[in-house]
Amino acid sequence: MAEEVSPDALRAMAENRGCKLVRSRRRKPGGDYGRYGLKDSQTGKEVLGFGADGLTATAEEVERFLRGGLAATWKQSVAATPAVAAKARPAKRPATEPAEAEAPPARSPQPEPDPDPEPEPEPEPSVREAKPGDSAMIAKLVTALGFASSETEVAKRLSALRKAGEPPLVVEDGAVLGVLTWHVTPALHRPRPVGRVTMMIVEEKARGRGLGTALLDAAEARLRAAGCGLVEVTSNIELGGAHAFYRSKGYERTSYRFAKIFGGGGEE
Repeated sequence: MAEEVSPDALRAMAENRGCKLVRSRRRKPGGDYGRYGLKDSQTGKEVLGFGADGLTATAEEVERFLRGGLAATWKQSVAATPAVAAKARPAKRPATEPAEAEAPPARSPQPEPDPDPEPEPEPEPSVREAKPGDSAMIAKLVTALGFASSETEVAKRLSALRKAGEPPLVVEDGAVLGVLTWHVTPALHRPRPVGRVTMMIVEEKARGRGLGTALLDAAEARLRAAGCGLVEVTSNIELGGAHAFYRSKGYERTSYRFAKIFGGGGEE
């Protein structure tokens, strides 16, 4: 059996190869007492014998690693090497001595990149009664529907409807995006009043988000609370898209609507 190399001899050989010998002195049952490790003298990187629970290499493993399997060459090297020189440069190997395979330094795991921030959620649309400050936006919407109206005109009509107890409704998500007007009509030929949605328009760029549905649901709730037994919708015959929307909400075409414009200034 080969004689175990002393710690001093291992340390000298390690220094000769540009390494630093680390030796455990912890006398703990099941620990790493009597085990070794090697570090690069220049960088301090761990080369051999370091584990999660301490040092792992035996003296024989350190010796084999340092001398690359050539005992005679190593003994000559140790005999010619001073016992000090902690930072001595590694000696050049003879041409016949193969270079030992050095373990690559352990790489620290790269941190995962931070996930992209989630987009801000769109504000939830809400329905409320129209206010005087909404007149400019309502005028824009009404004009887009084909009824040219100024902000001043809309403000006057809005005030009259609010006084009559039938305030128009608007839907918004920070800005007004749609408007609906409604009316309760007492009917002699029906046991209960008839509710009517007389106008509804949603800004074109905001369509498809359920804003029209939110307005219609709010209007139906008010008409039901007013005792109406029927809800009618007035919609221009040319607005095919609007007709499809109302059909999808359970409305059916039940009659024709006839209109007559009085002379003397046009439609009022």
